[in-house]
Amino acid sequence: MDPMSSNLAKFLAPLVILLVAAFALLSSMTVIVESGHVGVVRTLGAVQPEALPEGFHFKKPFIDQVEQMDIRLTASREESTAASKDLQTVTTQVTTQFSLNGALAPQIYQKVGTLPKVATTLVQPAIQECVKGVTAKFTAEELVTKREFVKQQIQEALMNFLNNTLREKELLNSINIANLAITDFNFSDEFNRAIEAKVKAEQMALQAKNEKIMRVTQAEAAAEERKLSASAEAFSTEVQSKARADAIQRESAALQQSPQIIRLRAIEKWDGTLPRITGQSAVPFLNIEEFSRDTPQSPAP
Repeated sequence: MDPMSSNLAKFLAPLVILLVAAFALLSSMTVIVESGHVGVVRTLGAVQPEALPEGFHFKKPFIDQVEQMDIRLTASREESTAASKDLQTVTTQVTTQFSLNGALAPQIYQKVGTLPKVATTLVQPAIQECVKGVTAKFTAEELVTKREFVKQQIQEALMNFLNNTLREKELLNSINIANLAITDFNFSDEFNRAIEAKVKAEQMALQAKNEKIMRVTQAEAAAEERKLSASAEAFSTEVQSKARADAIQRESAALQQSPQIIRLRAIEKWDGTLPRITGQSAVPFLNIEEFSRDTPQSPAP
């Protein structure tokens, strides 16, 4: 190695060491809190009461350590098996959405731990206990038919359970329950078969009822149709009878006023053939002379 290279190496080596030391010092003096998190500062192991918001911060080098606490909404999925009020075995799947209160993150970290620790230590056991307690208040059928009400009962019980536990640890309101959803109810095979049989029986009963209503409706419609037809026929008969009666009455009145009409009609119907008379006495078919006297004569031209 020539003297120039040796001198350059001697100059660069301290410079590199200085830069590495400066970078290490700078790194130990600053921290970046990720979005959706708060920073819990531990000074020589002691948790500081104030949390660091997300972003860039300075800290004491080599003394302070910052733990990232996730305060975003997270979900805990649990499955709990319990007995219903009518002693049916029910397996309930529940999903709970919750988050940590960022302002109380240092206290949570100090007394419970990080978010996964909070979920396994507080939230999940609380869900198990509350689901079993609420399930025992309802029958298996009510768990299905009153699903929304059951969900509200479980969520209220969960919040009360957590608040009581957190109050004892002086961590009240450190966990926020955003929502609770019942994902599924699973019943025993015997209960499922019983429900299926009941539903089938109800469907058959409903079908029979609908068929009965249809038959009654059809019968009523046919009866109404016959009634209308009979009314129309009776009305027609009545009208015809009245018409015939009026015609007879008018004809009778006309005959009373003009008796010659009867003789006129007899002449109109006569075909010109004289009847054959046997015996000594005969009744003439027409008395021409009498008819001539009764019939007014038209004046001579």
